[in-house]
Amino acid sequence: MPGYDYDLFVSFTGTDLGWARWIAAELQAATHPDGHAFRVLSQDLNFVPGTNWVSMIHDGLERSERLLAVLSPDYLQQSPFGTAEWQAIWPTDPNGLLRRLVPVRVRDCTPGGLLTAIVYIDLVHGDEQARSAALLDGITAAITGKYRRRGRPPLPA
Repeated sequence: MPGYDYDLFVSFTGTDLGWARWIAAELQAATHPDGHAFRVLSQDLNFVPGTNWVSMIHDGLERSERLLAVLSPDYLQQSPFGTAEWQAIWPTDPNGLLRRLVPVRVRDCTPGGLLTAIVYIDLVHGDEQARSAALLDGITAAITGKYRRRGRPPLPA
């Protein structure tokens, strides 16, 4: 989208660093629906020594089209920074029409409050291939506004 330097800002808490790294790598290896490589901003990748951490978060949120919130019990209950990040994005799209806040559930948890009504990508179950497909299909759906069908659905019983 014009005006944004990044497609996705990955918001996570330290206990989910492995998930944040995996998600960022999966996205960077994939192609955005517009045909370019995904532009991902993540503390783990972009906040290098000498940068101002708070300034990078502030600027990153303004320069990113979407925030991908890595949901886990720790993120929801013990991450004031993660909460501040998704709460900064929410007022820019409170009805979800632009799908600027894209939650991705990586561990069993139940989002509450304002997050209750936002559909999330679920990576809690399945093998790596299924989780990768769920992530990429979900992000593509958030960007385009619809899921892409993979083959024909089976005949209902």
